[in-house]
Parts: sequence; structure tokens; C-alpha cells
Amino acid sequence: MRGNFLCTSVLLLSLVLVGCGQGIKDPLNWKIEDLSAVTEEGKEMGLDDLKGKVRIADFIFTNCATVCPPMTANMTKLQGLLKEKGLEVEIVSFSVDPAVDTPERLKEYALKFNADLSNWHLLTGYSQDFIEDYALKNFKTIVQKPDTDTQVIHGTSFYLIDQEGKVVKDYNGITVPFDDIIKDASILISKGSTYEKKEK
Repeated sequence: MRGNFLCTSVLLLSLVLVGCGQGIKDPLNWKIEDLSAVTEEGKEMGLDDLKGKVRIADFIFTNCATVCPPMTANMTKLQGLLKEKGLEVEIVSFSVDPAVDTPERLKEYALKFNADLSNWHLLTGYSQDFIEDYALKNFKTIVQKPDTDTQVIHGTSFYLIDQEGKVVKDYNGITVPFDDIIKDASILISKGSTYEKKEK
């Protein structure tokens, strides 16, 4: 009898430990404010339009001579890998040079990298001051356009955003840990959205 109780206790403890391991380790939980922007198709869009969906975001600009091309190539690769796994994840790229990056220019830039624009949204239509402040407050990252240079200073992270609009993880967008992102996105999707449950 005692042996059966011990076995049952060990089994229950194992299940608890497995359950605890199913979440994302050390989530950032940065709440993101909504914004008013324009997509590469010239349509108005806010981040709240994507609530209930898992998202991956980054900061780029089309005139970038250094980090943006490899970041965008990596995002295209990630988009393909996510689709191979059957994971529905929206991608959001914020332009950090909105005065230059028109919707048409953003679309042309994305298509050079064979981006699938059915679930990839490239945003512009706000001011330079706005995106610099927005990036710092919501993503804890710097965006700065020097007065005497066409190149914008910005971070190179990919950000995983949950269904409620919180940044839960950030990853290197140059040397991308693809497997880690896919695993974490899968965890969020499998957990579902409390936002969707509230809406029902």
C-alpha cells in the first residue's frame, strides 16, 4: 500500500514538473501599446488588429547598408520554417526611417527577399520622433536617425509577441536561433489566447 502511494506521489510530481516546463522560460512580459500605422499595401493598421495572434517583430529600413538585408533574409527563412511546421504567426516589421520608407518602397524591398506578404506587415506612416520613442518604451531598444547621416541606428533583435500583445522573448536577428523561436512560438500557440476567450 505504501509502495503504491509512493509511486502515485512520484507520478504526480513528475506531471507537475512536466507541466511547469511547458511554458516559456523567463518571459519578458513587456506590454506593447497600440499604434496607428500604414502597411506596405497603403492600408491603415494598428497592432491591436493582430490581437489574438502570435507575432514576431523587428525594426528595419529599406536604405540600410548593413544589418537589415541579413535580418530580412533571416525573417524570410523563419517565415518559411514556421509555415512548414503549420504554425500561424504574423510578422511585423517597423520602419525606422518612415520619411523615406513609403508603402510602395517597403513592398518592393520585402519582395526582393521573397517575403510572403499574406502574413507579413511592413509598417510606416508615423513620424521619426514617434518610432524612436515607441521602440524605446515598448521594446527597450534604441532607434536614432542622425541629422547628418542617412543610416538609422537601431537594434537587430527579433521579438516574439503573444496573443495579448506582450513581448515574451527577444532573439538575435543576425545569428538567429530558429529552433528556439519555433519552439517558443509553438508553446504560445498551443496555450491559446486568453484574449480570444475574453472576446467570446
